[in-house]
Amino acid sequence: MILNFLMVKKNRNMKNIILIIILLFTKIISAQNTLPDYLETAAKNNPELASKFSEYNASLQIVPQVKALPDPQISFAYFILPVETRTGPQQAKISASQFFPWFGSLKAKENAAIQSAKAKFEAFQQAKSKLFFDVRNSYYTLYYINKSIKITQENLDILKSFKKLAAVKVEVGKASATDELRIDMEIAELENKLALLKDVFYSEQVKFNNLLNAEKETSIKISEISDTDVFKIDENKIIDSIKADNHDLKTLDFKLQSLDYLKTAARKDGMPKFSVGVDYTFIGTGGNNFAGTDAFLAPKIGISIPLNRKKYKAKVSEVQFKQDAVKSKKQNAENLLETASVTVFKDFKDAERRIELYRSQYNTANKALRLLENEYAVSSVGFEEILRMERKVLKYNLETEKAKSDREKAKNGIYFLTGN
Repeated sequence: MILNFLMVKKNRNMKNIILIIILLFTKIISAQNTLPDYLETAAKNNPELASKFSEYNASLQIVPQVKALPDPQISFAYFILPVETRTGPQQAKISASQFFPWFGSLKAKENAAIQSAKAKFEAFQQAKSKLFFDVRNSYYTLYYINKSIKITQENLDILKSFKKLAAVKVEVGKASATDELRIDMEIAELENKLALLKDVFYSEQVKFNNLLNAEKETSIKISEISDTDVFKIDENKIIDSIKADNHDLKTLDFKLQSLDYLKTAARKDGMPKFSVGVDYTFIGTGGNNFAGTDAFLAPKIGISIPLNRKKYKAKVSEVQFKQDAVKSKKQNAENLLETASVTVFKDFKDAERRIELYRSQYNTANKALRLLENEYAVSSVGFEEILRMERKVLKYNLETEKAKSDREKAKNGIYFLTGN
């Protein structure tokens, strides 16, 4: 008996331990899948971002290529008819030479490749910022649709309770049968809207999961939007941050630096190039060389003179035109970013005003609805007004959540413009 009691107690302890582990694991899981977790998942799994990073890695491989000297040249010649010399017949010759470009040419090309690689990295960073922007926007769209589904369902439940009240009043002759018909029409409209919202949610869910490169059916955990986080806009500071940190602008800056070095390299390509080498000639047995062991070693130096000056001037002009194009592109990008920032500031302020307005309107409409319900409960008038007020409650509740979603999207736009 004692043994059985101990075994039962042990089993209960094991069950408690397993239950605790499951609860802890559930808490860990529930703590995951917040928006930062989704952003991290997107950064790891998104194929387009992986493509941009591979392009950056490929650009790094250009640096050791352009800073290397040209390959040395080695040649071998065998004299089919030996050339007789004073020391004996020349039988074969080995030549080796190395070309050297003008001083600083390789360094200029190396620096150009490094700056180009930095531009590719900023392009990767811009792709990551755009990915995060898309993930956040999709998340806040899902937030609003999810809220709309819940609010619409709550209003459906309220309408169904109104229908029961109206049915009771009709039975006792204190209300018209048209009240039930009106409420049936309202319920049908809301049910249709609810079905549409669920379809829209699924469509946005697929879009969101594709950004994460996840299965389209993967469920998404949506958290409440906090109103405690104060986000103040200092427009001048944000514009300064955009100019300093925006990845598109930084990409163009690095491209300009790369072109500066390429222009230097183009000028140096128009300078002479040098070669240093040696010839080793094998001498056979001759009248004055009975042993046949002598050889002739001849160091040599050469110079390549670039006579076609038009070609090298065209190279420099080509780079200059590219610089002009990038400068114009940067100016246009700055103008577009300034326009975008003004639009985002406007959207943020508008969303904050709408949140305050619709919350107030919702509270007022909700109080009015409660009063109308009480009046209808004791009299047979005011049912149409109840339905109108119920629509306003639904509208203002949805508009409040829409404004909250729009405010977060505006903040998201600021993050994107400042390279986050």
